Amino acid sequence: MGAENWSLAEGFLIVGFSDLPQLQVPLFAALLLVYLITLAGNLLITATIYCNLQLHTPMYFFLSILSFIDICHTSNIFPQMLAHFFQEGTRMSMTECLLQVYVLGGMLCTEVLLLTVMAYDRYVAICNPLRYLTIMNKEVCVQVAVGSWAVALMYPLPYILLTSKLSFCGSHTINHFFCDLSALMKLSCSSTQHIEVIIFVLSAILTMMSFILIITSYVNIVSCILKIKSKGGQHKAFWTCASHLTVVLLFYGSISSTYIRPTSTYSMKENKILSLSYIAVTPMCNPIIYSLKNAEVKKGLRKFLLF
Repeated sequence: MGAENWSLAEGFLIVGFSDLPQLQVPLFAALLLVYLITLAGNLLITATIYCNLQLHTPMYFFLSILSFIDICHTSNIFPQMLAHFFQEGTRMSMTECLLQVYVLGGMLCTEVLLLTVMAYDRYVAICNPLRYLTIMNKEVCVQVAVGSWAVALMYPLPYILLTSKLSFCGSHTINHFFCDLSALMKLSCSSTQHIEVIIFVLSAILTMMSFILIITSYVNIVSCILKIKSKGGQHKAFWTCASHLTVVLLFYGSISSTYIRPTSTYSMKENKILSLSYIAVTPMCNPIIYSLKNAEVKKGLRKFLLF
C-alpha cells in the first residue's frame, strides 16, 4: 500500500529515450526539427486557406481543421518529449497522464472522422458535381465538424474513467516518451482486461466504419473516373483526390504498424520508435502532401507568401 500511495503521490516517471544514450543529440535535433516543420507547415496551410477566398470550399474547410488537429496532436506530446533530453526522466501526475491520453485519443478519433468526411466530400465532388454545393453546403460542413469534435470528446471517456480507478503498485516507470496507455496499464496491479476489451470494441467500431465508408467512397470515385472519356478529364479527377488518399494511406499505415501486431513481437523499444510514425511523421507530412499534390493549395501558398 505504501508503494502504491508513493507512486500516485509522486507521479509516474516517463523515461523517454534515455535507453538510447548514444543517440540523444541527433534524436533531439531531429525531433525538434520535425516539431518546428509540423507547426510551420500546418500554420501556413491554415493561414493560406483563411486568407484565400478561392479556398473557402468544403474540402479546404476540413483541411484547415485537420491542420489544427495536427498542431494540437503534436503539441500534446512534443514539448514533454523534448524535455526528456535535458533530464533523466519527466514526472507526470496521474491527472496529467490521463489528460495526455485523453487528448491523444480525442485527436486520433477526430482525424479518423475527418478523413472519412473528406473521402465523402471527394465522392460528391467527382460523382455528383452538379449537386456538390447543395449537399456540402456551409451549414452541413459546420454540423459535421461540430459532430466530429463531439464524438471525439466522448470517445476516450469510458477507458479514461476506468483507468483512473486502477490501483498501481511497485514500479512507477513508464518506458515510453509519453504516457502511453498500454505502458500505463502494465504498471497496474489491478485487472485491466475490461479496459482492453472496451478499447478494442471502441477502436474496432470507429476504424471499421471509417474504413468501410472510405473504401466505398473511393470505389465509387474510381468507377466515375473510369467513365470519363477524356484522358485529361480522368487525370484531373484523379488528382483532385490523390492528396487525400495519400494522407489516408499514411495515417492508417502508421497506426497499423504500431498497434496491429502480434503480442509476441511487441516490445516497448520498438513501440516507441513506431509511435513516432503517427505522432511525428504523419502530422509533418500532411501539409507537405497537400502542398505538393494540390495545384490550388500551391497557388494559394504563393499568393499568401508574396502578399
